[in-house]
Amino acid sequence: MSGEWRCAGLRWSVSGPSLVWRHPGRGERLSPLTAGRALAFTATGRRQCVGVRRGGRLTPCAVGAEVAEGAVSAQCAECARLDRAHSVAADTMADDPRPYDVYLAWFAPCLLKAGITAAERQGVRLLEQGALSYARLAHGPLMAARRAEAVLAAALGVPDRVPYAAKRAARAPVVPPEQRAAELHELFARARSLVPEAGERCEVVHHDEAFRLEAIRTDCGVAEPGPGRTVAGQVAAVAGPDVYVSLPDGRQVLLDARQLAGWALTAAAPDAETTMQVRRPVRAAAAPEALF
Repeated sequence: MSGEWRCAGLRWSVSGPSLVWRHPGRGERLSPLTAGRALAFTATGRRQCVGVRRGGRLTPCAVGAEVAEGAVSAQCAECARLDRAHSVAADTMADDPRPYDVYLAWFAPCLLKAGITAAERQGVRLLEQGALSYARLAHGPLMAARRAEAVLAAALGVPDRVPYAAKRAARAPVVPPEQRAAELHELFARARSLVPEAGERCEVVHHDEAFRLEAIRTDCGVAEPGPGRTVAGQVAAVAGPDVYVSLPDGRQVLLDARQLAGWALTAAAPDAETTMQVRRPVRAAAAPEALF
């Protein structure tokens, strides 16, 4: 891998989102994505695999493999295989001793999902996924959490995946928190009878403030990184892996940080012209009339 700072995507914590930067000799740095922060850079060279990060340690890609410009994943096939070889999400780490939460998450009208996350992460997983609201259903060891997730899928038809286009489409205009909470309360009541470890109360958490949903515009297009392409503006909002940038000409564009990962990004002038190709976001298909 060349001796350049490269973007490694976006990372959420309880204090907010940051872009991650990695250098083969200088380690890792974070750039907090606070509202109003200037964001101006040009992608250079070729996009490279980001390697495997596990337990806070990075194993660089052995061959510095090139990754396709528009790919959502910034890992080559071999690094992706290694990543999934010891992963809770891929069911290859059944011996994880940590306690887990089973959650119900709201992404769009009639599009809710069930999932699990390590309790120590304090809900950060839901920020990463772009859930607009969620509620914790149960708490327990990994295998019990996995069983609960499977029961909900089989008995109630609650999926463990939601199409990403549907997530984006639901952010602007956003459904009021009260409506999201009502759908979660209804699902919680049905799920509680099926999961012995379920809690007594449905306590809903909303991410309107964390994502700054009020700043996301309905006419926002998606900017596509590529060699020599520039974006310059100010951070308006961040939801899941998506960074919304307000441009000097009045437009707003969305940068998918998953597609930024792997690029060497060099600083550009704050008032530079945005030359990244911008396409209209794909609007989600109409949601089904009922969840079940």
